[in-house]
Amino acid sequence: MMLKADGFEAATVGKVYDLATSSERLVYSFEQCVDILVKRDGMTSDEAIEYMEFNVTGAYVGDGTPLFMYELID
Repeated sequence: MMLKADGFEAATVGKVYDLATSSERLVYSFEQCVDILVKRDGMTSDEAIEYMEFNVTGAYVGDGTPLFMYELID
């Protein structure tokens, strides 16, 4: 069962199949999630990053826990 990160639907970039748990997982763009928090909630960029790291990416809620992708910068 794929779990969703509520409020971050616009940051969804795809899904993966996790062989370790035999489950599908949604993948979100970390940067787009930060942008959502800045625009929607009026956070600074630093506040949004801290919020994401502590409350979102650091939360494991079972096999279907979403993944958050960091874009590679050349």
